[in-house]
Amino acid sequence: MRKKAFTGFGVMLLFILGFALFFFLNFKTVIVSGPSMQPTYMSGDRLLESKAYWLIGPIHQEDIVVIRNEDGKGYIIKRVYRLGGEKVDYKNVPDSWNLASGEYVVPEGDVYVLGDNRPVSEDSRKFGPVPMERILGKIVILQQSWVARLGIIGGLLAAFLLVFAGVTAIGDARRRQSNSGV
Repeated sequence: MRKKAFTGFGVMLLFILGFALFFFLNFKTVIVSGPSMQPTYMSGDRLLESKAYWLIGPIHQEDIVVIRNEDGKGYIIKRVYRLGGEKVDYKNVPDSWNLASGEYVVPEGDVYVLGDNRPVSEDSRKFGPVPMERILGKIVILQQSWVARLGIIGGLLAAFLLVFAGVTAIGDARRRQSNSGV
């Protein structure tokens, strides 16, 4: 009866499957639509978004986040301007805020977001602060750089697999040779 060995190639395939599953569960590609984030991002740019805050860190001021629309059917991309408990300067308060009421403070558990292209952006000045629960994740890498990095990583992984497969094949051949008594 032949005994099945768990080869290094099998381990590598499990590693690749695990990495693919991890990537699928923690990262998503989003597409910029509209001019509100210009000149940082142009309409049609593809961005990598992550909700794995344990890996990429919590949301801070100046982070760019992806926010689920109130109807739950789409998303918007904006820059975090202020976090809960922080004051918003009078130029950027919500349109509905009465300046006679004093300084505007972002409620705890919310973020205040603005588009980079302020004259055309519909952001917290129009719809108010956004609850943290509506944030789908934050942008971690721009399209051009992540494609290049994945290309480099993919090339290195392919080279590693080729070398590993060659070493495994040589080891298997040696074992067969020693088992045959030659």
